[in-house]
Amino acid sequence: MRPLHPPGPERSAEWRRRFGDEARAERPDLSTLCLLVGAQADGALTEAGMDAAQIELDRLAGELPFRPGGPRSWATALAEHLGGTLGFHGTPGDYQRLQSSLLHEVLLRRRGLPILLSVVWTEVARRAGAPVYGVALPGHFVVGFGPPEEQVLVDPFDGGRVLTGTDAALMVAGATGAPLDPSMLSPADPLDVVLRILNNIRAWAAARPERSEVALWAVDLSLLLPSHPARLRYERAQLLVQRGDFLSGARELDAYAEVVAAVDGPAAERVRRQAHAARAMLN
Repeated sequence: MRPLHPPGPERSAEWRRRFGDEARAERPDLSTLCLLVGAQADGALTEAGMDAAQIELDRLAGELPFRPGGPRSWATALAEHLGGTLGFHGTPGDYQRLQSSLLHEVLLRRRGLPILLSVVWTEVARRAGAPVYGVALPGHFVVGFGPPEEQVLVDPFDGGRVLTGTDAALMVAGATGAPLDPSMLSPADPLDVVLRILNNIRAWAAARPERSEVALWAVDLSLLLPSHPARLRYERAQLLVQRGDFLSGARELDAYAEVVAAVDGPAAERVRRQAHAARAMLN
């Protein structure tokens, strides 16, 4: 597996600008956003490479056997083609690889995390005309076909296996200890999917302190999304301090403290003390 090297500062800034523009578009394109995430991680991914990935998704959709019928027919066709013939699936070891969260790498390796494999499933099926959408079950992303009264769920991580209601309930119970709520089966918004992908990347980097640059760009992209957790500002400030940029980190801590002060004065004061400590590290 080839190592990933980030793009240079100018190229990185351009990818971020395009990511922000796409995220604020009237109808954000999920595959484009995922490829721009990949471009932040992999300096070898060029404009031509992103076009090639889109063409590959088109090609996979064109190879899908035409199956007129209901949601189960679509689910079966995708499972046979992507999971069976082409071998798209996931394994526990894929959670240890950054490549498993990057769409262009998942298309190349045909391996990835549940959410990226689900992106492949939905993008291929959508191009083929299927009534498809992502379903953000807690702890395990899956794909849905059809309206609520006919919904068929599949697990791309398991090669597109069709899930029973019991299967889905067990997934949720295993992740949360709580029962499956019908609201969990609703179609996932593309921007929520991207934020969850970036959360996975941040979690991967958090377990590898030497890869703090990955955590930083993942936070930066998350902050470009129209809706994101305010606490990401605090996380970004901490990453800057961790990486030795004490002044920038302190400024961001002060800015975050101003936001927090409106709802939690003691917490804001703790953040200000952290900013002071960051500046003191310069002395």
